[in-house]
Amino acid sequence: MATLSLFLKTVHDTVHVLGKKPSFSEPKIYTGGAKPSEWSRLSKKERDIALSKDWYVYWSFRDPGTGKLRRQPNIKAGANRYKTKRERYAHLRTLSRSLQFLLEQGFSPYADNSHLNAVLGLDGMAGRQPQNVAEKVVIEPDTGKGHQNDSQTGAKLLQPAIKEALVYKEHVLSPSSYSRFKSRTQQFAQWAHNNLGHQATVSQLDKKSIMAYLTFVLKRTSPRTHNNTKADLSSLFQFFEDSGHIPHNFVKGIRSLKSNPNLHKTYTPKQLQELEGYLEKNDPILLLFIRFVSYAFLRPIEVCRLRVGDLDIEQRRIYVQTKTKKRAAKILPDILLEHLPDLSRALPENHLFALHQIGGVWNTLEDNKRNHYSKQFKKAKDILGLGKEYGLYSYRHTFITKLYRKLVKKYPPVVAKGKLMLITGHATMPALEKYLRDINAELPEDYSHLFGEET
Repeated sequence: MATLSLFLKTVHDTVHVLGKKPSFSEPKIYTGGAKPSEWSRLSKKERDIALSKDWYVYWSFRDPGTGKLRRQPNIKAGANRYKTKRERYAHLRTLSRSLQFLLEQGFSPYADNSHLNAVLGLDGMAGRQPQNVAEKVVIEPDTGKGHQNDSQTGAKLLQPAIKEALVYKEHVLSPSSYSRFKSRTQQFAQWAHNNLGHQATVSQLDKKSIMAYLTFVLKRTSPRTHNNTKADLSSLFQFFEDSGHIPHNFVKGIRSLKSNPNLHKTYTPKQLQELEGYLEKNDPILLLFIRFVSYAFLRPIEVCRLRVGDLDIEQRRIYVQTKTKKRAAKILPDILLEHLPDLSRALPENHLFALHQIGGVWNTLEDNKRNHYSKQFKKAKDILGLGKEYGLYSYRHTFITKLYRKLVKKYPPVVAKGKLMLITGHATMPALEKYLRDINAELPEDYSHLFGEET
């Protein structure tokens, strides 16, 4: 007899036929205590709480012994691997409709359901073994168990260990950091599968094999990608060490390669004027985005994180999640305030920069938002003939340079840097000084007179 999971997998491709009214309740979807129809009105905290819970299809069937409806095991079928409301709900809705159809065709958890093979075109498939996880666990509660170790040595298999690491890292990394970690880890998992086999264990990996993979990455990409990959692999292997799968994290000892960072050039006054004129007419939302980078000295990714409630107009403050702090306060200067639209009717939890409006809903990853504004800015760059060395980050470099050079005319360099550090948010003076050197903000005065005749 085919399993219920196999039936569910096949139903959505099957034409509905008439069936008798069964003794069952309509399958419903539990969505973490939040109503999908009200999702857009929920705060980020409320959405995160709902998504942190297990979502599932729940249903009841009449017990032939008691004649009463009895709650049946919840159906998850991997739904909670999806991280957005849209994906998770769509997955469960398909399962719910499939289960509804099966029940209408006479499926019973208390009886032989072999008669459904003909209805669903599954004749001749009795005894077939499920081929994927979704087919195995549709009707049964998720146990998290499976073949985790090598049957002969008892060593931890690499692929299950990587899945454990992804589950753990998802709870400790920010969404954007986790997205990058997951991508690089899965690429490594694929390489290991191709080169070491599906039964490779964590203990089989050594410094030599990791170097082989990093060399593979370097040949296809760049030293910078090599270093970023090494950093994520070190994080992965630190999890393996902490979990007792390996004695120590040897990836830490692999040296990073020297790479030249992609420093953005600063803009000239003429370029700034041309860009502002173009954006005022063609993309005012992007222009306001740029003003947050220019006047508040925020990084583009930090601007993407802003919500309406992060702006305190009365106290002239901006509260933002920065690179080094979970939440930091910055000045909301008058030069930026005068460009802000009226936000009094916008909900505090709304994103300050939504897709096509200021103060709206835009539920996507921070990296996706940053990429959107980068692409929009590229259109302006192309029209004005600016190359790839200019970007959104160039505004931050440009305005920090302007501010420092004005400060240093009025104050000694040490005092000027102290005032600048409060504005830019650099954590230490050495970090600010290195930044100023990198963007060539700190230049000497004209030294021509030093080449005069010797006396």
